[in-house]
Amino acid sequence: MNFYKITRSLFCAIYLILGFSAYAQEEEHKPGASPQELADKLANPVANLISVPLQNNLNYGIGPYNGVKYTINVQPVIPFKLSGNLNLISRWILPVVDQRNITGLNTHEFGLSDATVTAFFAPKSKKIIYGVGPAFLVPTATDKLLGTEKFGVGPSVLVMHQGKGLSVGFIANQIWSVAGASDRSDFNQFYTQIFLSHSYKSGANWGVNAEITQNWEGNTTLISLNPMMGGITKFGKQVVQFSVQPLIPIVGHQNIKPDWGLRAVVAFVFPE
Repeated sequence: MNFYKITRSLFCAIYLILGFSAYAQEEEHKPGASPQELADKLANPVANLISVPLQNNLNYGIGPYNGVKYTINVQPVIPFKLSGNLNLISRWILPVVDQRNITGLNTHEFGLSDATVTAFFAPKSKKIIYGVGPAFLVPTATDKLLGTEKFGVGPSVLVMHQGKGLSVGFIANQIWSVAGASDRSDFNQFYTQIFLSHSYKSGANWGVNAEITQNWEGNTTLISLNPMMGGITKFGKQVVQFSVQPLIPIVGHQNIKPDWGLRAVVAFVFPE
């Protein structure tokens, strides 16, 4: 894959995102529709709402060979109603990776990486929203250099407070490998995202989040700070949310910390 074309495409996506965000702020919505309510639901990881985000991540300057890594995470969120007061929210992350000069000089890997599947049991709550459940690491990688060849499991948790237009909280999981290839290193990793976002009546929103990944097996920590801006619009009847984020690396070992990164997200939303 030509990374010049990837970069150009991402910057075109940013231009479109900014344009659609501005459009969303000016658009008059039909009576009864609430773009801000929809934006707030999308900021809530355990909202009773079906969405399919496509998260594009581009990182430059990784490791000793200044590697480049492009990842598109397909992240469907599917809720299930278990009772009048309890929902099960399933969140899937399936990464497709294209990377160069990561595993060595003049190397190139492309394919699926390992999937992460999380199931949150989320009771209805007005003041403090929370969800708990299992997280699974599924060895779906099509190249051994893109995955762990391990199956893992562990707990996940979400705690957040949400008022009209304001969302703040964190989501976290800890996964340990329990099966898989005996010749590969064990998987033992903690991940958390601390987030804050503010939305407007138009559906436009801004925020910031911090992502922390702690690899206990490799004794490495990776922290990034990611400001965000986005908006909601429609393609015909299809509701779509756009957002863009610079990925600012704060802490990380020289072998894994990028010099800089960029994220662009397109989320297809199904309010009904």
